[in-house]
Amino acid sequence: MNLLKSLAAVSSITMLSRVLGFVRDTIVARYFGAGLATDAFFVAFKLPNLLRRIFAEGAFSQAFVPILAEYKTQQGEEATRTFIAYVSGLLTLVLALVTVLGILVAPWIIWVTAPGFVEDPDKFALTTDLLRVTFPYILLISLSSLAGAILNTWNRYAVPAFVPTLLNVSMIVFALFLTPYFDPPVMALGWAVLVGGLAQLLYQLPALKRIGMLVLPRLNLRDTGVWRVLKQMAPAIFGVSVGQISLIINTIFASFLAAGSVSWMYYADRLMELPSGVLGVALGTILLPSLAKTYASDDRQAYSQLMDWGLRLCFLLVLPCTLALALLAEPLTVSLFQYGKFSAHDAVMTQQALMAYAVGLLGIILVKVLAPGFYARQNIRTPVRIAVLTLVATQLMNLAFVFHLRHAGLALAISLAACLNAGLLYWQLRKQQLFQPQPGWGRFLAKLVLAVAVMCAVLLGVMHLLPAWELGSMAERLLRLAVLVGAGVLAYFGMLVLLGFRPRDFARRAV
Repeated sequence: MNLLKSLAAVSSITMLSRVLGFVRDTIVARYFGAGLATDAFFVAFKLPNLLRRIFAEGAFSQAFVPILAEYKTQQGEEATRTFIAYVSGLLTLVLALVTVLGILVAPWIIWVTAPGFVEDPDKFALTTDLLRVTFPYILLISLSSLAGAILNTWNRYAVPAFVPTLLNVSMIVFALFLTPYFDPPVMALGWAVLVGGLAQLLYQLPALKRIGMLVLPRLNLRDTGVWRVLKQMAPAIFGVSVGQISLIINTIFASFLAAGSVSWMYYADRLMELPSGVLGVALGTILLPSLAKTYASDDRQAYSQLMDWGLRLCFLLVLPCTLALALLAEPLTVSLFQYGKFSAHDAVMTQQALMAYAVGLLGIILVKVLAPGFYARQNIRTPVRIAVLTLVATQLMNLAFVFHLRHAGLALAISLAACLNAGLLYWQLRKQQLFQPQPGWGRFLAKLVLAVAVMCAVLLGVMHLLPAWELGSMAERLLRLAVLVGAGVLAYFGMLVLLGFRPRDFARRAV
C-alpha cells in the first residue's frame, strides 16, 4: 500500500469531517452565539474530550498499537484475537467505572476545572447538567478509538478516518431540528454528543468483522500482553495527562475572563483543527503503525526513512497553512461565524485567538509526527519528560501573557509551548541516534520558503481587491473565501511545480 495515497485518503475524509465541523460550528454560533450557554457546553464537552485523549487516542493508542503490531507480525491471528479481547475487556471495565464516577461527582469537577462559573449559579448548574449528559461519551469514543487502532494496524485507514463525521452529523441534526424539544435549548447539543459517540462505535464493527478481529471483550488480568499494555500506559497516561492538564488550566484562566472567552478560544481552536486534523492527525495515524512494524522487524533504516518522509510532508503542507491562518483570520471568522447572535465583537476576539494559535501550528503538527517515533519503539518515558517541561513552560507563559493579551495570551502560550515540545522531541531523536535526516533538507526548505512567499503575496493582493468581509449573505462571503483560498492554493502548489516538486517524489510503500 502506498503511504502517500493512504495519507491522501485519510486527509480527504478528515477534510470532509472538518468541513462538517465548520457547518456544525456555524450553526451553533448562529443559534447560540458566544455567551453563557455556549461557554457551559464547551466546558462540559471539553472534559470528556480530554479524558478521551488520555484513555483512547492518547495513552492507550501509544501503548496498544506497537504491541498489537508486534502480535500481528510475530504471534499469529488467534493470539492477536485473544490479546484484543483481553485488552478491550479491561478498557471497558475501567471506562465504565470512570463514567459512573464522573456523572456522580459532576458538580465537583466543574468546581475544579471552571471555578469562575461558581459565581454564576445558573451557569454552574447548566454546565453540571451538560457534563452529566456528555460524560458517557468517554466510554463510547474510547471503544471507538480501540476499534480504529486495530483497523489502522491492518492498514484499513478509511473507516476510522470517517468516524468523526458522525459526531458532526449528530450535532447538526440535533441543533437544527431537535433544539425546540429541550429546555434549555443548549441541552440538545449535550444529547447530540452522546448519540454521536454511539454511532462512531457501531459504524466500525462491520469493518472489524471483515478483518476477523471483531471479538467479545473478556477479562484476564494475568495475560502478559495486557500487563505489557498497562506498564506502557502508566507513563503514557501521565505524559498525555500533562498536556490535558495544561488545557484544563487554560480553561480555568479563561473562566475568570470576560464572558465569551471560552467560546472565542473554542471557535479559534476549531479553525486550527482543520490543518491539524487533516494533516497532523492523518500523518500520526499512518506513521505510528508503520513505525511500529519497522521496530518489530528491527529495520532501523526503514524507521529513519519513514520519519524523514513524515517530517518533509509536514513542512510541505503545514508551513503554508500557518501563514495562511494568520493572514486570513478576519475572512475566516467573519465568513464562517459572524451571523445571528455571533457579533462583530465576537469575530474580532476570535481572530485574536486564531492568530495566536497560528504561531504554534507547525509545532503542534510536528509533535504528532515526532512523538510516534518514540511510541513505536515502546519508549514513552522520553516524551513524558518533555511533556512535563512543556507544561511548566506553558503555565509560566500563561502568567506572563494573560494580563496583557487576555484570552489571546492563553492561546499564544499553547502555541509557543508546542514549538518547544517539537524542538525537544527532535533533539532527543537525534541525541539517541534514532533518526538520521536524509540529504537535501537545505534545498528543500529554501524552495518551500520561496513558494510560501509567493502564496502570501497572492493572498494579500486578492484580499485588497475583495470587498469588506461583513458585506453580503453567507453564500456570498463563503464564495469570496473560496476564491481567496483557491488563489492561495494555486499560487503555492503552482510555484512548487515550477521549482520541480512532483507527487511521486513523496510516494512510499507501507511496511
